[in-house]
Amino acid sequence: MAREVRPVTSARVSLIGAPTDVGASVRGTSMGPEALRVAGLVEALARFVADVADRGNLLGPLNPLLPAQEGFRHLDEVVVWAGLVHDAVHAELAAERMPILLGGDHSLSIGSISAVARYCRDVKRPLRVLWFDAHADFNTAELTPTGNIHGMPVACLCGFGPAELTSLGGVVPAVQPSDLREIGVRSVDDEEKRFLRDAGIEVLDMRCIDEIGMRQTIERALIGVTEGTHLHVSLDADFLDPDIAQGVGTPVRGGPTYREAQLCMEMIADTGCLASLDLTEINPAMDHRNATALLMVDLVESLFGKSTLMRPPERVR
Repeated sequence: MAREVRPVTSARVSLIGAPTDVGASVRGTSMGPEALRVAGLVEALARFVADVADRGNLLGPLNPLLPAQEGFRHLDEVVVWAGLVHDAVHAELAAERMPILLGGDHSLSIGSISAVARYCRDVKRPLRVLWFDAHADFNTAELTPTGNIHGMPVACLCGFGPAELTSLGGVVPAVQPSDLREIGVRSVDDEEKRFLRDAGIEVLDMRCIDEIGMRQTIERALIGVTEGTHLHVSLDADFLDPDIAQGVGTPVRGGPTYREAQLCMEMIADTGCLASLDLTEINPAMDHRNATALLMVDLVESLFGKSTLMRPPERVR
């Protein structure tokens, strides 16, 4: 049975492609934006949104395939890409449009969330970032075992990293730990665990989900979100269990099921507060028949209101 489609809203959405894998450990996420388009993202959004504009792809440096230097791989290239994303996302927010970043690897979210935080400061709106990921992404040059910057974006956003990345939005840190909730985490490096705890990031890991269920987990993640909150969702495809999303470069067993992931998105849609979105780490080179991009589009539909029944929206807290 097809799920019910709610009426088209007055939201204005802009898609921003960032085809790069310079921050990743495995090549292939540079093909992510086109995989999402082939999977029908524009057409899916048009069922819910009055105005969908595909801005095409940003043009940045190619992947030089170099080893880490002083704890970072491809720092110069990541800085360029993050800056391009920051400027593009901020321009859409300033035009009162909802930006959707099509990654690309998750280091791009340094740029998108720095822009969102800058915008929220300017308009004096509270910010909540929901970071859906198998990994905590809280490494630094001193802690990282690889130097891959897609393992560092949350740390950079909280002010721990090179100045070129931590200061993109003009204020360091771009976000406070209290602005963030990490959901679905199940792979954290040993030293990263201590750093994460000391920083005070709230991590709702897979053990939490196992113990209290996905509904209560998302309810906890949304505590304090009220009407007027700018809710940013940063969705890494490896958040999902690799049994249903094999098209990622760094799969980790034991992730959320299809229905658990859908419930996350449906509960976020119920708040009415979604205002910006990252879709990252889709790697078609590791996929079968574009299944992971198709699943991500399915989740986006739920974020924008697709539901089985015509339920009244939940009231935000």
